[in-house]
Amino acid sequence: MNKFRWLPTITAIFVTSLIISNIIAVKLISIGPFSLPAAIIIFPISYIFGDILTEVYGYARARQVIWIGFGCNLLAVLIIWVSIQLPPAPFWNIGPWQDPGLAQQAYAAIFGFTPRLLFASFIAYLLGEFLNSFVLAKMKVVTAGRHLWLRMISSTLVGQLADSGVFISLAFYGLIPMGALGRLILTQWLLKSFYEAAVTPLTYLFVNYLKRIEGLDFFDRDTKFTPWKWKD
Repeated sequence: MNKFRWLPTITAIFVTSLIISNIIAVKLISIGPFSLPAAIIIFPISYIFGDILTEVYGYARARQVIWIGFGCNLLAVLIIWVSIQLPPAPFWNIGPWQDPGLAQQAYAAIFGFTPRLLFASFIAYLLGEFLNSFVLAKMKVVTAGRHLWLRMISSTLVGQLADSGVFISLAFYGLIPMGALGRLILTQWLLKSFYEAAVTPLTYLFVNYLKRIEGLDFFDRDTKFTPWKWKD
């Protein structure tokens, strides 16, 4: 990664977006008539930068960053879990919770990850990101590098459908009515996809800038697309 000027920064943005989205995903929010996980605020950014990684640097480097994101997110989860297990200081309080025990309960309720939610988020992340990168890389070869907008939107539709469907199904099945579950998947999928489509002009500018600065426009003609490798 060291020989590319912008790759560390893009990796940092990708990983930060992922970790923040997983922390806030436990909250369901209302945006007009829509009910969505709060992660909708930032999670699509990881897909935008996933597209940028694949388009400029190729699938193999995108695969490395996807696994880096997975590892960093796992570390964040472990550290948060440890912080919850540690006993609170006797003088510690949060807002209206003057009792450390109540403050501890509030802290655990907000930052605690249930095993089900963690499993759902990890599986959905890997499946969605790898599908997104795979579709974009394959379409780039087929289109000879043309129609970037079509490739980005198509890969996002596939990746986000997998991510939204898997995460919401695994995380909330049995907890909310089936009709609401289906609407939640459809709404999140469409809004995330619209999010990326809306910023396509900016993505174009950044991709073209990166290709010029990095001197790279990678085509995955001979790439092995297994996700279970570190180097191609």
